Amino acid sequence: MNTETAYRECESITRREAKNFAYGIRLLRAPERRALSAVYALARRIDDIGDGDAPVAERTAELTRVREELHAIPDGSHTTDDPVWHALRDATGHYRLPLAAFDDLIDGCEMDVRGTSYETIDELVAYCRKVAGSIGRLSLAIFGTADPERATPLADDLGVALQLTNIVRDVVEDRGRGRVYLPAADAEALGCLPDLSGPPAAVADLIALQCARAEEWFDRGIGLVPLLDRRSQACVRAMAGIYHHLLRRIERDPRAVSLGRLSLPTWEKVWVATSSLARGVA
Repeated sequence: MNTETAYRECESITRREAKNFAYGIRLLRAPERRALSAVYALARRIDDIGDGDAPVAERTAELTRVREELHAIPDGSHTTDDPVWHALRDATGHYRLPLAAFDDLIDGCEMDVRGTSYETIDELVAYCRKVAGSIGRLSLAIFGTADPERATPLADDLGVALQLTNIVRDVVEDRGRGRVYLPAADAEALGCLPDLSGPPAAVADLIALQCARAEEWFDRGIGLVPLLDRRSQACVRAMAGIYHHLLRRIERDPRAVSLGRLSLPTWEKVWVATSSLARGVA
């Protein structure tokens, strides 16, 4: 497998599937853009297994196979010509990717496959760290930073913010898959159920509470930006900015997510990315 061909395939997957992240990834220099596309492509593959229609046992077995392939990378025994794995092997060699973060992602996807629900916000945040904080830590390895001790937890925090935004955006879609993420304790306290069954005012209050929590995680996680180089700053501002704009839209009308999935228009995403590039690159 030609390395350039492998990276091009990963970039194609990212452009096609990463409806929000792609705007930020495009702002990186070519080597970092290719490496982050490889990370995204494998993460997408793992997510697709977890979200698939196969029986639980089959999806669990497939996630185990991905984990085994992942563990074969450091010792050089991973030899498949699959373009995603080929690109990830190469990116790992250049950026010392913390591959254990993919283990966290797989753990989170296994929770989805089992239909795990969450009693408290702390339990939900632990899940968010697995499926999104993990991607933040992998991305940070590609961005680079002079202060990894400070930057790593902030990358994790920003991942939590993005995942909480995903959760409130996708609540109806997830319910259709039999998944309920909103904390049961919050729903009970507000007089509804975590699947949004109950009085409309209580449902709106439940969504608004999760939005407020996501805002707190954004406030913490955005502290990552000054610890990055200017091109990486632009990438993170674009990705976080698109999600933050989406969160603000939900905050203006919390009941809207109970009617279906919300999204930002393309022009608004482009505007956020363009503004990020102007601020992040001299």
